Amino acid sequence: MRVSILPIPIQAEDAPVDFRFTEEQLMIQDVARRIAQEKIAPSAEHHDRTGEFPLDNIRTLGENGLMGIEVPTEYGGAGMDPISYVLAMIEIAHADAAHSTIVSVNNSLFCNGILKFGTEAQKQLYVRAIAEGREIGAFALTEPQSGSDATAMRCKAVKQADGTYVVNGKKSWITSGPVAKYIVLFAMTDPDKGARGITAFMIDTARDGFHRGKTEPKLGIRASATCEIEFTDYVVQADEVLGQEGEGFKIAMGVLDAGRIGIASQAIGIARAAYEATIAYVKDRKAFGAPIGTFQMTQAKIADMKCKLDAATLLTLRAAWQKGESENGGARFSNEAAIAKLVASEAAMWITHQAVQIHGGMGYSKEMPLERYFRDAKITEIYEGTSEIQRLVIARNETGLR
Repeated sequence: MRVSILPIPIQAEDAPVDFRFTEEQLMIQDVARRIAQEKIAPSAEHHDRTGEFPLDNIRTLGENGLMGIEVPTEYGGAGMDPISYVLAMIEIAHADAAHSTIVSVNNSLFCNGILKFGTEAQKQLYVRAIAEGREIGAFALTEPQSGSDATAMRCKAVKQADGTYVVNGKKSWITSGPVAKYIVLFAMTDPDKGARGITAFMIDTARDGFHRGKTEPKLGIRASATCEIEFTDYVVQADEVLGQEGEGFKIAMGVLDAGRIGIASQAIGIARAAYEATIAYVKDRKAFGAPIGTFQMTQAKIADMKCKLDAATLLTLRAAWQKGESENGGARFSNEAAIAKLVASEAAMWITHQAVQIHGGMGYSKEMPLERYFRDAKITEIYEGTSEIQRLVIARNETGLR
């Protein structure tokens, strides 16, 4: 299924509405679809069962520009726009959500912040390696004691007389942590300032003082390696500060806005895979002498699945469009991103739930990928801001109340 819709916000007066994708956007979608179907889908069950990190497939994605879709070509990326990113992410997640998680972190959480706040040297060193698929990046914000409340972090970076920083502390649930070469780390440099006392740093995991914990055994996205990381007197050089001291919280929140568009796209890909499998199943599966797709209760589920899938897709494309506008001096897109992430993640959970129900016992069996879609969908309601946090963001943006 190829979605060909490009929504323009209704408040954009006198703006022409064009629902067609550009040739470049369709090209990156086709590249992503080809790799997803030829390389990722055939290996998805193996990677889910074993938890093995799909390094070869990630390398292939990088070689084809999909690990740095919005990264300018001078830094090794594809130089495409946010709509292209959404289209590619949907295709990859449709084949396997774990692969799309790795793609999302590298594109949205790692490269995005460095492109916006990094120096030229940082862009050349860190972004190029990730965008070309030669290395893996990670984003370290969450801690064992601070999840949704990022300002409660305990990881500290103490500035020294020579301008370096010494980092001590732990971070948890770090996607790609077990395999990452470089990490964007957020640590407290001035606890008395709260959110304004957080600073972002670039971390090279090959250095002394960096330690990886065990790989987490997860319910879903099992091929996306996740672990706790710990810093013991890790020394950060002055030129490895990302942005300015005290800007870390601002950087993190801006990066998460972009990341939420990626997770919304992931949720759509998972939901679409479950929906398409269900459409095929209700045509073939018979009960009481007729295809179960002819039963009204099944038809009602199909209709609701389709409506939720299309609504999520439109809202995510709107958020991506708004992100592109913001990069050209337009308004922020945090509200649109939160709405897209909330609607898409809850749609994915609902659609995969109904898909398993319609498939009955076969949906519960590991002989079919439905149970994997169901397990993978749940995380989209949790990471990069839970559904509860998205509702908080939306309500505060709408009311102006804090």
